[in-house]
Amino acid sequence: MFYINQTKSIHKAKSSLLSFAFSSLCAKSTSIIPSTHFSTSGSSSSWLQDNTMNLDASSSGSGLREGPIYSVFPAKPAEVSSVQDLYEFICSGPLMDKVGLTAEKVAESIDKWLFYGSKLCRLFQLNELYLTVPEKARFYHYYIPVFLWCEDQISEHRSKFKDGEEIPPLVIGFSAPQGCGKTTLVFALDYLFRITNRKSATLSIDDFYLTAEGQAKLREENPGNALLELRGNAGSHDLPFSVETLTALTKLTKEGRRMKLPRYDKSAYRGKGDRADPSVWPEVEGPLTVILYEGWMLGFKPLPAEVVKAVDPQLETVNKNLEAYYDAWDKFIKAWIVIKIQDPSCVYRWRLQAEVAMREAGKPGMSDEEVEDFVSRYLPAYKAYLPTLYSEGPNGSDPNHLLVIEIDEGRNPILF
Repeated sequence: MFYINQTKSIHKAKSSLLSFAFSSLCAKSTSIIPSTHFSTSGSSSSWLQDNTMNLDASSSGSGLREGPIYSVFPAKPAEVSSVQDLYEFICSGPLMDKVGLTAEKVAESIDKWLFYGSKLCRLFQLNELYLTVPEKARFYHYYIPVFLWCEDQISEHRSKFKDGEEIPPLVIGFSAPQGCGKTTLVFALDYLFRITNRKSATLSIDDFYLTAEGQAKLREENPGNALLELRGNAGSHDLPFSVETLTALTKLTKEGRRMKLPRYDKSAYRGKGDRADPSVWPEVEGPLTVILYEGWMLGFKPLPAEVVKAVDPQLETVNKNLEAYYDAWDKFIKAWIVIKIQDPSCVYRWRLQAEVAMREAGKPGMSDEEVEDFVSRYLPAYKAYLPTLYSEGPNGSDPNHLLVIEIDEGRNPILF
């Protein structure tokens, strides 16, 4: 019976594939499609989003940054897939079991997969008839399965409230190292929520960095501590501001309620950064369904002092600062996605790749030496806190609402 139903579902979807493809090819660019630079260098399958502060106050309703996406996909096109081939490709994905998918569920919802795939092709300005294998994997093995998992988490969250009750948006936290593609993942998820008529808001822990004045004060209070000299580690964030913002966002439950999302301008003060002027912060309007909150150190748990001192003596102060972060950040998060890496040294290679792509596109980027110095300030925290994050989960997380995705050096999900 399943085979018959599966065949019917796939047969029904065949006409949809050409329909979606045709509409995708003929559609004009929309205001939410980013400017894209395609690079043929390398073979890593990923997009790298330029995190330069976008000072356009008319950005998308979710408040998502809309800087250009730098593609480092191989340029060689693949053959057009039939619906049957695509179905089999989807079912071979490493996240199937993790997100609760079965072959039968995929067959029953193949039209939805085609629709999402078509829309993502438009978003990233790719021809869905000639996707490379890495491009297909990025959509059908990663972004869409994660989106479906998020939908399930939202449904469960909303089921806990009675009819007529105000339902706060679900806060989903994304804990992932720099350069692994979390910003682009959130960008894609936010887009999929919007095209399915769910209002979402996006935040990064970067948005809560201290002002330039506050960072200068932190540096003066910790002379000689390279980990607190610049923004990044625990202690360099405005935690009361975090609580104020997240609390207000979770109250955007009705039509007409609005608020602005803070943004940080990393280009200010010759790259040292400062909080952007509120006049350029994007605005979001309720009722929000979901808040997508991402950061490299979300969910990190404080460790015994002797443990962090063994990694780097300068971490002792950072570790003490981390004690306040659960109440400021983690307690708001009710569902977690952890992107797991095999080796923290990947962060350096990914960051270097991003900077090279930006320089090739004519944008200012760090030199190789500057990248090395930049990443070196984060590596002690990775070495100290990632093992616990991976073995125990984020601070305060529920295993039933936790999705751990291990990725390879090409930023693709793998089985583990």
